Amino acid sequence: MKSVLSGKRAAIAAAIAAAFAATAALAAAPQAVAAPFDVNFDCSGDSPLGAQQFSLQQSTDVTAPETVAPGAAFDVVVDPAVNTIPGEVNGNTVKKVGGFDLKIPIPANSTYVSADLAGGAGLGPNPPTINVENGVATLHLDGPIAGGSEFELPTITVHLTAGESGTIETKLAGTSYEDPGLTFTAVVSSAIGDVDVPSACFPNPNPTLTTTTIG
Repeated sequence: MKSVLSGKRAAIAAAIAAAFAATAALAAAPQAVAAPFDVNFDCSGDSPLGAQQFSLQQSTDVTAPETVAPGAAFDVVVDPAVNTIPGEVNGNTVKKVGGFDLKIPIPANSTYVSADLAGGAGLGPNPPTINVENGVATLHLDGPIAGGSEFELPTITVHLTAGESGTIETKLAGTSYEDPGLTFTAVVSSAIGDVDVPSACFPNPNPTLTTTTIG
């Protein structure tokens, strides 16, 4: 009887030790950090009535680990919030928009592995796609999305491998109307009828969304 009790005590002690070890390992492991951002896009539409300047806003949560070991795999997750297509721009009614391309550069000091899309709503009949070329991931939406309607972009999970050293910073693409990070075409009702307005946007300002330290 004594040996059975001592065996039970040993098992309980081992279980407690294992629980403490697991807790310590979890506390020591790099934790993914989510940061909310309100990104402002400075846009210019090329209309028959001349250039139309306007702005768009998109709230987004972006998650990445604070640290990662050299050569280790990790993910950056971009989770956009629900948004609304403007019903009018500069006094002109927006009927619909389509042909969206949103560009996200693959961060320096990392190597692209793959990317997944999940969720999204109100984006039109065709599913969104993501393509990576020349170090830039492009999220594409055919649309159309009606003016004044709500939509939600899909959550983008980019799978990366860390480099040997340094930091890995996530940002959006785009520095000007000539070097946009977001493009689309709006169909606008104007004084001369419905017109297509190709639009080019860039994030202004363009904050660093995540920073991961290799080490």
